[in-house]
Amino acid sequence: MVPLLLILLLPNSLADQVCINITSVYNMGITITNAAIVDNRSSNVQCKVGADAGADADACIFQCTFNTTSFNGSSACFEATVTEYPFKVDYIIQQYSNCALYLCTESDIVPLIFTLNTNSSCQKDMMQLLSIKGCCPKLFYNNAEVKKTFLTVEKHIIHNIIRATQFETAGSILHDLTAFSLDVLNISAANLSSSGTSWIRLQPPQLLYQNESFVPEILIPVDCLQSIQDEERIIGLVTYLQQDSFRLEQENISSMVLRIELLGGRRLYNLPLPIKMTFRVATDTNDTLLCHYLDEHDWLWKTDGCQTYSNQSDIICSCNHATAFAVLLTRSKLAEVHWKILSYISYIGCGLSAFFTALSILWYVFSRNHKMDFSISIHVSLSGALFLLNTTFLLTEWGATVELDWVCVFVAAFMHYSLLCCFTWMAIEALHLYLMLIKVFNTHYKHYLVKLSLVGWGIPGVIVAVSVAVKDVKQFYGATQMSMADTNQTNAICWITDNSFFYSLNLVYFTLIFIFNSGILITVASRICKMQQRLSSSSKLGTKTGGNAGRDPDNCKSGFTVMGLTCLLGTTWGLAFLGSGYVNYPILYLFCILNSTQGFFIFLWICLSAKKQRKQEMEDKMTTVNTSGIKSD
Repeated sequence: MVPLLLILLLPNSLADQVCINITSVYNMGITITNAAIVDNRSSNVQCKVGADAGADADACIFQCTFNTTSFNGSSACFEATVTEYPFKVDYIIQQYSNCALYLCTESDIVPLIFTLNTNSSCQKDMMQLLSIKGCCPKLFYNNAEVKKTFLTVEKHIIHNIIRATQFETAGSILHDLTAFSLDVLNISAANLSSSGTSWIRLQPPQLLYQNESFVPEILIPVDCLQSIQDEERIIGLVTYLQQDSFRLEQENISSMVLRIELLGGRRLYNLPLPIKMTFRVATDTNDTLLCHYLDEHDWLWKTDGCQTYSNQSDIICSCNHATAFAVLLTRSKLAEVHWKILSYISYIGCGLSAFFTALSILWYVFSRNHKMDFSISIHVSLSGALFLLNTTFLLTEWGATVELDWVCVFVAAFMHYSLLCCFTWMAIEALHLYLMLIKVFNTHYKHYLVKLSLVGWGIPGVIVAVSVAVKDVKQFYGATQMSMADTNQTNAICWITDNSFFYSLNLVYFTLIFIFNSGILITVASRICKMQQRLSSSSKLGTKTGGNAGRDPDNCKSGFTVMGLTCLLGTTWGLAFLGSGYVNYPILYLFCILNSTQGFFIFLWICLSAKKQRKQEMEDKMTTVNTSGIKSD
């Protein structure tokens, strides 16, 4: 009986009995308290625990080693002594078998994977490693640390298999391990001399017949192999059926992943003649395709030492070192010089905005003894949100350097909260403008500011609080790496770590607000144009009738009003849509300048609004005084 390998989420009460049932030659079932395991040779092993091992149960692994001479029946139940350890639960079934149950969590799977990282591990251990991955697909898809551990142990076992491969003569031996194929080649001196060129052509193993057209071609420089002794000139070429283990940050890998390993972990690097690989890529996208290699120290896909050439559907990678390679579909990145300039603009602009938004808040606090218009209160609330956003932005790089992880998580979560507050208060600005100028003039609602404040500060708070609360399931905040196009230099900042969460939440949230605010802005701008036309008509009519010439409409003033509303409603943030998918430097600079200085422009708007309100109050007082004087006469 083949040993069964699975992983289990710990039950509330530990089982004291293990029941085995062999229904046919190809199927075996194992049940314990609150758990069920099925090993069906026609499909993946399934292990379920919790919720009576039904559809809502959690994935698990249950690993057994059987003494087949002591178990001859088709079904039996055995008493088990249960011992709980930090990362597993052992079921000791006396002379019959020993079993262990593991959680499908990082804390349990990582130690289990490392048990296979031995100098004697080989194909059997590789199959166990792949079985662990197959039993916990969600964990291996979402958890980068588990992927890194898996790739580390996998590489170690691959080197053990290469070392254990025995050759009678020069040639190749293929190891088909289902998830990937490993072709171990023994290259003789005769092979090198018969190549006839400076490179020797190698053919990676083919996984499936239908993938034949996507298997890359490899040219390795002859001179780098001639320096290796004949008995050590052994190369392992690995091609993978799937790339999910290599998507550490959910990268878009567009080609087959190819690994080139030499006997004993020997490295080829700084080669005068590069290794050439031709990847056949099928894609209809206009995004950039670049050759990358996996840096297994920093665990990043990098491009240094590799050049990319395209030839219709082929991508040719020319690299001066050997490791794991792939063609990644990447979004265009910023060049280092533009990154620095935009960073300076952002820091200066955010510093100015933080200063002027703080002035707006202080002015509002010390002017509370005067009657304030609702509009000014809303402006100041938006200034407060911008102040939080600008100050936390200035802390993002610092937070990533602090050793305490919670500091970076707090900075990232607070900046996300501030950003959502800014978007929400921009929407409130548009709503207030709609109620004031479009729906009903002088509209009054009970506890109007209190209700707006609950929406403006509360909705973002709920969203971020829920995102932080699920950190045990998925960590959305922390240090994230920002890379540049012309260098592998990265810059760590505290921000959202999950791209799908970033785009699905922020993009949808802002898109709805942007559409609403743009509609309000267009409506208000059309109203201003109509008012100008009426004033112009009145001016012309007064001139024709011989009256005093009416004053020409102040087009500049109306234009500045529309520009001010554009800044107030945050429609300048819509420039992000124009720069998505590719690098458009004019749009990026415009976006950076306008939005980093938004707080300064809102401060000017508040000052003009306050001046206008005081002027209106003085006119009302003068009107009241004049009216009182007329009545007294």
